Amino acid sequence: MTMEAVLLHLRYLLIGPYPNGPLAGAALTLWMALWACVTATASGVGCALLLDRLDATPGLRRLARLLRGLLATLRAIPVLMLMFWAYFLIPMALGVSVPETATVVAALAAVGAAYIAQSMEAGLRAVGAGQRNAALALGMSSPQALLTVVLPQAWRIMLPSLANQWVSTVKDTSLAYIVGVVELSTAASQVNSRTVAYPAEVFGAVAVLYFLLCTGIEALPNWLRTGPRTPAAQPAPMSTWQRFLRWRERPVSDAVT
Repeated sequence: MTMEAVLLHLRYLLIGPYPNGPLAGAALTLWMALWACVTATASGVGCALLLDRLDATPGLRRLARLLRGLLATLRAIPVLMLMFWAYFLIPMALGVSVPETATVVAALAAVGAAYIAQSMEAGLRAVGAGQRNAALALGMSSPQALLTVVLPQAWRIMLPSLANQWVSTVKDTSLAYIVGVVELSTAASQVNSRTVAYPAEVFGAVAVLYFLLCTGIEALPNWLRTGPRTPAAQPAPMSTWQRFLRWRERPVSDAVT
């Protein structure tokens, strides 16, 4: 009976009332997390590159300090408060309505970009200065050396840290209830209010869904680092004559041993 209660509401946990209503549940969680992660990664990497260029220019280092202060402020603000302020204060200040899901994505992306910028800045510094100097010695400009030599190495170094931030973003989507977004956790609360006798089963199914989402994200860095695996090509068997020629090509000392 307990499994029947979970399976009865499993569709609502996955996609909500869609297509007869708005998208909700795990699908909405994944959609918001995807947009927030893409926006945060692009913005964070861009801020890290901008900070690198500002630090390299003596007259713009004050601007770099201001940007670091802004990023530190975003990291200090709780995501829940940022969602609340964006949803309720922007319409009051600008007189425009803000969609709930857009508010959540913007808040998650802003906080995620602040953390990713700090991680990528550390990754850029982790790449040895000799790499950049070698690129400059080959005739590259400073932006070319940064984008084509330093950034790819820093990206590989910081992939695990980026995955941690992506997983955190997925879990932070559960805070979207503050603006009335029916994501996975909110959908589970609604289902639990219908089936009061089975809270452990309902939230256990939600925990499994979160585990699957986060596990897939954690496996993404390894795939990005190595790419899709292809079976290794087996060497063609050599004939006796080919083995003899290969032996004749070895140095005398190796042949004797």
